[in-house]
Amino acid sequence: MTQSAASGDGDAIASSRPRVKVCGVTTVDDALLAVDLGADYLGLNFYPPSPRYVSLTKALEIAEAVRRERPTLPLVGVFVNADDETLRAARQTVGLDLLQFHGDETIEQVAPYADCALKAFRVQDELDREELLGWENVWGWLVDSRHPQLYGGSGESWDFASLRRAGDATMDRRLFIAGGLGPGNARQAIEAAGPWGIDLCSGVERTPGHKDPQLLRQLFEEIQHG
Repeated sequence: MTQSAASGDGDAIASSRPRVKVCGVTTVDDALLAVDLGADYLGLNFYPPSPRYVSLTKALEIAEAVRRERPTLPLVGVFVNADDETLRAARQTVGLDLLQFHGDETIEQVAPYADCALKAFRVQDELDREELLGWENVWGWLVDSRHPQLYGGSGESWDFASLRRAGDATMDRRLFIAGGLGPGNARQAIEAAGPWGIDLCSGVERTPGHKDPQLLRQLFEEIQHG
């Protein structure tokens, strides 16, 4: 993993839009379409209860196909309260660039992976800057809506403008927003929050785990041209 690969800074990213992470990819076709449209990061879900879960074998197949097209595109493994053995196996087998911690992991549990950790914060209505305290050393942050049963991918939004109200707590940070983003609301959310990146999942799917090509194309058109 190179610094440019992990950060995405090595890729030419349009200055008019934030970085785009397409998450919950389950097929080679969906992955390559996202890459072709301009995705800056791809997320592979290793949480077994999720409808977007991929096995190590499938994840490796997707990773190899993507790297033939864009060798430096960062791949993000999504985990929920995973143990070290699971993390190490996925990281080594697939060659993950970043590890997304989307559960109830503690600072101590994530600390060994801080340089490649994307920590998710699940908020009820709006971001409370107090939730970010102690997490300053991780690679990046992701703010998603809290759901009573689901760990992400719920399609529910939150008060994106609260990101700006958090003030200097989020300044100069790699911070993604997630929560039902798709064509029709992504541009509004970006303008409200001013994030470093956005995370797309259910808002660009036809069914859970299967991306909708038309919605993906519309989304990239919307965020690039307003």
